[in-house]
Amino acid sequence: MRSAFLITSLAAIAVTATPLAAHVDQQRDVEIRKDPIADQYDKHWYNYLTDVLEADKELKSDLRRATDAEDTRDAWEEYENELVDADKDYVEEMRDRNFRVGRVTLGK
Repeated sequence: MRSAFLITSLAAIAVTATPLAAHVDQQRDVEIRKDPIADQYDKHWYNYLTDVLEADKELKSDLRRATDAEDTRDAWEEYENELVDADKDYVEEMRDRNFRVGRVTLGK
């Protein structure tokens, strides 16, 4: 069981580290986390990666079925909303475990 989990985890990391074909030439406001908060590779991190992969898969499917520019915009909007939701859930879980996201503010 551990080997299956490890293989799935490594595949998830590999997919999130490389841009998917659906993302080419698309300006995205939402960033996908490359590293877990406080380097905690726990179930919440892997759940986040799974949510990102699921959003990618749904985006590609929606883009294939898009018939006009409005459908394409809707697909990208839904994708970004899902990414924001996944990140929010992940950050909330980590806060519950007393791990915080570091923030640096420069300027006035």
